[in-house]
Amino acid sequence: MENIKLIKIYNCRAITASRILSDATVIVKDGVIEELTTGKIEVNDAKEIDGNGLYVSPGFIDLHTHGAGNHDFMDGSVEAYLEAARVHACHGTTLLYPTTLTSTNDALFNSFEKYEKACSCNHNGAAFGGIHLEGPYFAHSQRGAQDPRFLKTPVPSDYQEILSHTNHIARWSIAPELPGALELGNYLDNRGILPSIAHTDATYEEVLKAFDCGYRHITHFYSAMSGITRKNAFRYAGVIESGYLINGMTLEIIADGIHVPKSLMQLVYKIKGAENIALVTDSMRAAGMPDGKSILGSIEEGQEVLIEDGVAKLPDRSAFAGSVATADRLVRTATKIAEIPLCDAVRMVSATPAGIMDIQQHKGSLQKGKDADLILFNENIDIKMTMVKGNIIYENL
Repeated sequence: MENIKLIKIYNCRAITASRILSDATVIVKDGVIEELTTGKIEVNDAKEIDGNGLYVSPGFIDLHTHGAGNHDFMDGSVEAYLEAARVHACHGTTLLYPTTLTSTNDALFNSFEKYEKACSCNHNGAAFGGIHLEGPYFAHSQRGAQDPRFLKTPVPSDYQEILSHTNHIARWSIAPELPGALELGNYLDNRGILPSIAHTDATYEEVLKAFDCGYRHITHFYSAMSGITRKNAFRYAGVIESGYLINGMTLEIIADGIHVPKSLMQLVYKIKGAENIALVTDSMRAAGMPDGKSILGSIEEGQEVLIEDGVAKLPDRSAFAGSVATADRLVRTATKIAEIPLCDAVRMVSATPAGIMDIQQHKGSLQKGKDADLILFNENIDIKMTMVKGNIIYENL
């Protein structure tokens, strides 16, 4: 990590919410964006970085990741947190939300403890925004890769115990149709924790009730959720249709081109717009690693998977078993495959996730007074520099 008080990045193309500024200059002072302008301006005593025509953009914010670099946040070690954060930073992520898996409460508590220790010594990786709990309150029929042994319905004594072990939970993904889930949504919403819809068989009517109880976001849209179903010959809209129909409902998509293919990425973008979509990796430990065998979940309790064709698969290749995406790949897929404009693709992995987590006052865009979380990359979205609060933590210029 390189810690410099005053930095001038010039001769670059700055990506804003609406346009790309040519011949841009960004001034960073004491970890904050001091100025964004065009043309080269004189700044005394500043470290100067020639952008050489590269793009400069706000750093990527990953709302949903389980790990990277052969580390998972459920491994129960500080090293897992730090190394996963370091690998993601090399791919443009400046802020991430470590995500758990359905497990025993003791495993969760151990992960919480390691998270808090990692926060105090995370100097070379993407910053941590808070913990994202994925489970254990899920529909068995939509469990996906979640361990069915630990699935349960929410009761106050259980979720209050979980919450009592840390003050760092930022989001909790839940199936809202489960008994007690609406009460839990209200409870979380009142505490400033985002309840999110996931691994669910809810109907549109159930999602509407959940929305009124604070469930204003849908986890990995299209994955592990209901669509149109039939009961006694009548059709019922599911979670997918609810995501499109409910104004104010935000979505996240695993934009690796595999979990959500080109046609569905274009459909989501066309209907919801960049202001309501977050691109997420939902990455496992194999992100940033070569193809071959890997483990989904913790190193001790996880299941073996096979990495090939840019995705994790079950060993018999019968189904996907997880994402190995990094944030640069999300933007590359959105622009090169789904043909989404670069400004909107970057918005979906910076400003929109910042808004979803209500941190837009300090994160998510290149604006004066915001944290100097920014990156440089080329036309292929290859990351050349990553800066977190003014500290250069990765450089390949």
